[in-house]
Amino acid sequence: MVKYDPQIHQRRSVRLQGFDHSQAGAYFVTVCTYNRELLLQDQGVQEAVSSTWLTLPARFPAVTLDEFMIMPNHMHGIIILRDAASGRGAASSAPTLGQVVRAFKSVSAIAANEALGRPCQPFWQRNYYEHVIRDEEELDAIRRYVRENPLKWSDDPDNPANM
Repeated sequence: MVKYDPQIHQRRSVRLQGFDHSQAGAYFVTVCTYNRELLLQDQGVQEAVSSTWLTLPARFPAVTLDEFMIMPNHMHGIIILRDAASGRGAASSAPTLGQVVRAFKSVSAIAANEALGRPCQPFWQRNYYEHVIRDEEELDAIRRYVRENPLKWSDDPDNPANM
């Protein structure tokens, strides 16, 4: 085991610096499986991940979901955070994007590992990719990208055949 050295092991944030990720808006996220394993090809795993994704608005009333797609080793989705006042919860219950993604990854990993019969194993890669969607035109382009992603799997950089 390598001992932690802050001079060597610095975690670099991939988040947009200075941006409030609890701010109302649309966010495009990509979450990859641990070591980009092809764990999401299993039907039971796909159902566990999809079910967890679709129940996020029940857990976070200020969240609305848009397009999402499960690929063999990653998933794309669009999360819309509304102002807490427009949700059913109190203003203090407005989640950050990180809280929503963390809950999704935690709950779906438990369910997916159960479907695979391998409890307590890493399922998702640490962190996630996120992009703040700035306007309707960009939202439409990202929706198209998410829907068409399976058609481009053979060229996808996340496809192990291309690594």
